[in-house]
Amino acid sequence: MPSAAAEPLTPERILETTEEVLRRFGPGKATVVDVARALGVSHGSVYRHFPSKAALREAVTDRWLAKSVVVLERIASAPAEAAPSKLEAWLEALFEAKRQKAGADPELFATYTVLLAENSGVVDAHLTQLIDQLARIIAEGVAAGTLAAPDVPAAARAVFDATGRFHDPQYAADWVSPTIVPEFEAVTSLIIRGLRA
Repeated sequence: MPSAAAEPLTPERILETTEEVLRRFGPGKATVVDVARALGVSHGSVYRHFPSKAALREAVTDRWLAKSVVVLERIASAPAEAAPSKLEAWLEALFEAKRQKAGADPELFATYTVLLAENSGVVDAHLTQLIDQLARIIAEGVAAGTLAAPDVPAAARAVFDATGRFHDPQYAADWVSPTIVPEFEAVTSLIIRGLRA
């Protein structure tokens, strides 16, 4: 079997390994040297792809956030579904993606919560993508006459803010509550009823 160093050193491989190192050591102790050691290369080799520890951590954060955007984009771009149903499906997918990440790997989720605080530019871009997806869904509903929103961008932002308890990592401890799903459904139902034309 070839050694890890025998495989080509790609940004994706570095990011995958960085995720493992972060899981093992946490964000406070993980270093570029740890990543290089896990890859079987010099830390200079890692720096050729990512010029600093901050750039590497930012790229890992961006990669982690992008995973949920892909699934949500499929829902937002899906044709032929009524906007209220699409909006409900999108909110449910966002909630489930966050719950799954927090529940499946709580240590890594905690690590990413720290990284999110460090990388406000990456987080802001991510939030903008999500709110833009919501705005497209709401705009479709307005055009079809199934939703009413005189200011679509403001409505999208309001929907995102109103559902924050179900996707903002600061509320992750709430997501294991036995009542969280009915609470989510109640909020989502209220929002969709409020937007119906």
